[in-house]
Amino acid sequence: MIRPPSLFDQALEGRVVFDAAALLAQLPLLVLQVPRGKGPVMVLPGFMTDDTSTWLLRRFLERIGYSVEGWNLGLNRGPLLKLLDQLEPVLADHAALHGRPVQLIGWSRGGMLARELARRDARSVRSVITMGTPIQGGPGASSIGAYAMRASGLSVQEASDLQAQRESVPIKVPVHSIYSKSDGVVAWQASIDPYNPHTEHHAVHSTHVGMGSHAGVFRLLADLLARYS
Repeated sequence: MIRPPSLFDQALEGRVVFDAAALLAQLPLLVLQVPRGKGPVMVLPGFMTDDTSTWLLRRFLERIGYSVEGWNLGLNRGPLLKLLDQLEPVLADHAALHGRPVQLIGWSRGGMLARELARRDARSVRSVITMGTPIQGGPGASSIGAYAMRASGLSVQEASDLQAQRESVPIKVPVHSIYSKSDGVVAWQASIDPYNPHTEHHAVHSTHVGMGSHAGVFRLLADLLARYS
């Protein structure tokens, strides 16, 4: 059983303002230091957030050469399967427009969507990178798990059955899971992928909310994307 993050780690999520300030100071130099790349990238936001939350990350990726899209579906809420049905044709169109598969970056619940898109349509996906995404452990592994379950409209058993059904199909593209042991929303153990042996795991020193504005995370993302660009 994976327990949710401690109250101490939950309280430290407020550090995001300091991470963002540090990133803004480092950003001009960071753009010059990291490897450049090319090709399409789609960034999927976390639970109950929208493309506003990934604006800084997307601008950074554009500055180092990528063609970057948000998900353009408003707040990330509601049933996952419904969102997947909406995202699948968008992903296919994005890949066709650029003539090559898309690299997916998913933050928290956005990472769950990215994994499922790759499972459904591996031809349109070059790689998947998740940030603070719960892969195992169910709602009990997150400090907002109960709220997320109510918003999804699923019972705990239904969610567990659905996950088992999904994970019975392997993900055939490269997968990278970024996690932090100081994550105050998703227990870091939940971000370890027990289903796909080829998944690479990467530890960072960040809060959960701060992953979208953390210099170390941005540097790591640039390195990972460059592998497949």
